[in-house]
Amino acid sequence: MDLRILFLIMFGCFYTGWGEGLPVQYEELTSPELVAAVHLSGGTIVIPLGILEKHGPHLPLGTDLIHVREMVFRAVKQEFSVVFPPYYFGQIYEARHQPGTIAYSPDLVWRLLQETCDELYRNGFRKIILVNGHGGNAHFLSYFCQSQLSVRKNYAVILFKPEEDPVVEAKIKKLRATATDGHAGETETSMMLAHRPDLVHLDRCRDEPGEDRNRLSGLPYADTGIWWYARFPNHYAGDGSEAKEEIGDLILDSGAGQLAELIRILKQDDRILELQDRFYEAAGAPIQMFGVE
Repeated sequence: MDLRILFLIMFGCFYTGWGEGLPVQYEELTSPELVAAVHLSGGTIVIPLGILEKHGPHLPLGTDLIHVREMVFRAVKQEFSVVFPPYYFGQIYEARHQPGTIAYSPDLVWRLLQETCDELYRNGFRKIILVNGHGGNAHFLSYFCQSQLSVRKNYAVILFKPEEDPVVEAKIKKLRATATDGHAGETETSMMLAHRPDLVHLDRCRDEPGEDRNRLSGLPYADTGIWWYARFPNHYAGDGSEAKEEIGDLILDSGAGQLAELIRILKQDDRILELQDRFYEAAGAPIQMFGVE
């Protein structure tokens, strides 16, 4: 084994700066480097999840994946962890009517993520952090995490849930120019401007309308899968033409800072794994284990 890799494994906890020489991207690590990366990351790995779908008339199909990976890269520069390769398998059935959407079947989407987590554990990672860049994945990923309690796992799946920073939000509010904002709108376009301006076509932002059609108004007490299409059939919500690079950097840096903090804590904190083990034991024999907390 390369002596440098051996030193990283043996002394990485004391000389964390040595980890700066390792690639953070899983696919760029050599096999021996992966061994070192598992140790230096404290067994943590981040899976940024995006999707392939239309983003108005002016942003690329992979917008969600591109910007979530950028945020994650900014985070692991602050606190070392490994970043899984581009992952674009998720829930996007509401955009199947638009060119470019890749919508895999529900069972395949589930199995891919579960088996990915299983394989990462087999390779030494015990704390798998999901970072979602696509709004349509929100319910799926929350339920996926909850489902990990159905069968004993020797690893933990953690869904990163950033919180609003009042200071950052106040700065963004001052810079915002549009009242309605959402998918491919001002803020999302700003995020792309902040790191991939070459993929943003501001001159096309108003080629299609992005207003809320509200075509299910007057139908109370109902939730339906067609709600998004009823409101935004062009898969565009807002107006991206008012995007500003500064807004994008504020959003990306705020998320990156919170993710870096989570990684830092998870490296040292095994409470999730310990509580899971206690739960699985009690769940396997609830009568015998009654009263165990």
